Amino acid sequence: MVRIALALGLLTVALASAAEPGDSTQRPGSRPRRCGAPLDYQVRLDRLGFSPGEIDGAFGRNTFLAIRAFQEASGAPATGRPNCETWRELSARDDFPVLADYTITPEDVAGPFVERIPDDLLEQATLEALSFASPLEALAENFHASPALLKRLNPNASFAAGDTVRVPRVLQDGGTTTASLAPTTDGPSDFVVEVSRATSSLRVLSADGQVVFFAPATIGSEHDPLPLGDWRVTEVDWNPVFRYNPDLFWDADPSHAKATIQPGPNGPVGIVWVGLDIEHYGIHGTPEPASVGHGQSHGCVRLTNWDAARLARMVRRDTPVRFRE
Repeated sequence: MVRIALALGLLTVALASAAEPGDSTQRPGSRPRRCGAPLDYQVRLDRLGFSPGEIDGAFGRNTFLAIRAFQEASGAPATGRPNCETWRELSARDDFPVLADYTITPEDVAGPFVERIPDDLLEQATLEALSFASPLEALAENFHASPALLKRLNPNASFAAGDTVRVPRVLQDGGTTTASLAPTTDGPSDFVVEVSRATSSLRVLSADGQVVFFAPATIGSEHDPLPLGDWRVTEVDWNPVFRYNPDLFWDADPSHAKATIQPGPNGPVGIVWVGLDIEHYGIHGTPEPASVGHGQSHGCVRLTNWDAARLARMVRRDTPVRFRE
């Protein structure tokens, strides 16, 4: 069985020299943006705890939500759009380089990898683990990025052992990625988790009401709406086995029977499950980070794996969770 926490912990970033604001995401021949390019915003927001979801180097809904959350938290007009005032405040709080050099190790490409993850859950149950499909996918997830962005940043790379590639620097200290930090449930937690169906987002609030973490989320659907109300965390399960019960899926194949799906980042609930005191509901990761904030779920709250991992390290048993309209 693959231990995903170990797989996610292999990467270590070697820092590159700082890029000037705006030049980290510009296509060849394009003019730098005076008040920040998309990747500049995305990486800095991610590091400050205002996740844009999958970092792809483009302005989109999730990035605008993160910008709005940052503006609200910093007392600026909450337009949800990039502007020079927001860029100055963002840069004042985080002036570290946006990109870093990383040399791919033999361990990064050793796998095991699963060449094809079937869509059918019963077929997934036949696999020994729901591992990454390729070294590129593993690298992209560790650096909170889309595979397409890594390819764009490294057009000549084969992503083989020994290659030095440019990656988003997703921690200010330049160390391992946030997903690689050791799981912990030690110590108290005074945080409150708040999920908004209207904005498809999740916030973690401190005891004094300050936003300490924000992330886009996929929240329920017409068939399985988010159960509004006040709940509490009952468990944090890292590298969870997924127990498939077709009776709980409105769109399940009628011929399906119950099955057990082994852990992995490409499993139905990703690398961590935060269970709640409402049966069958929780907050969890996903095998499809690009879909977060855009698609639908079977009632649960779905985050990128790295955002789910960050949340899981912030909550404890009995942490309040509020599901709001």
